[in-house]
Amino acid sequence: MLDIVIESRKASIGPNLTVNRILPFRLRRMVGPFIFMDHAGPVRAEVPDAGEYDVLPHPHIGLSTVSYLFGGTVTHRDSLGVEQVIKPGEVNWMTAGSGIAHSERFEDPAVLAGGELEMIQTWVALPEKDEESAPSFHNYTVEQLPVFTDTGVWMRLIAGNAYGLLSSVKTSSPLFYLHVVLSQGARFGLPKEHAERGIYIAKGSIEVNGNTYGEGKLLVFTKGGDPLIIAKEKATLMLLGGEPLGNRYIWWNFVSSRKERIEQAKEDWKQGRIILPPNDNDTFIPLPEDKSRPSGPPPEVLS
Repeated sequence: MLDIVIESRKASIGPNLTVNRILPFRLRRMVGPFIFMDHAGPVRAEVPDAGEYDVLPHPHIGLSTVSYLFGGTVTHRDSLGVEQVIKPGEVNWMTAGSGIAHSERFEDPAVLAGGELEMIQTWVALPEKDEESAPSFHNYTVEQLPVFTDTGVWMRLIAGNAYGLLSSVKTSSPLFYLHVVLSQGARFGLPKEHAERGIYIAKGSIEVNGNTYGEGKLLVFTKGGDPLIIAKEKATLMLLGGEPLGNRYIWWNFVSSRKERIEQAKEDWKQGRIILPPNDNDTFIPLPEDKSRPSGPPPEVLS
């Protein structure tokens, strides 16, 4: 059964970069362990300047960031000294754990000028036992991710398990995350083995239970139902969900099961205890001057 439909909202993550924010939402904070979702692009800059769209170094705790590109390239640098150019179809899985800082820079002007840059970024909350784990980073190439095709259906399993497929991406809790492309008229169903399930419509439109939904919407379903999904036109979908982890607090770029841990992270960033990427440490994003408690949706969240 369809539980809720979430309409994406515009959010700024930099002076020149606006994204569609899907999660968190005031009436639905999480879907399985997924606590955050942004859709950036396609970005087109007529005369792109170097660094115009970059996201400067900023911190995270208590989560994994998952970056997935439809088009373009992004250069990732982090506190571990990792420098990785991510390409379409690959997965950048960075686990912040006890604390990490990273930047995302768009260093190819031709990509921006050509309107090729388009990215989905999600955050996956960590189980309580893993919230203070050591930070880590992994890049998974296209060849490492399982793909399935059928009449009118193409899908890549980004992480977790679904439809009998199993991804090699290392995760901390039961989940699924897929990139699905449906041809017009194709019929599709959701995986049944997961407690919480959602469909984000990145492009095109689909019909569910006789109603049509277009791009920019996240449809969240209750457990056990088997909704029939029909592509009204060619559609690109991101399917995500899994087992819930319990309540999580979120403020700015910090996620934790404990409010006091977020307060500690604020102070750690102000005092420089979360180190900057060694190969990108000339500038950084300062802690926002916000007095709100870490309980509701953040006033501003950076990827």
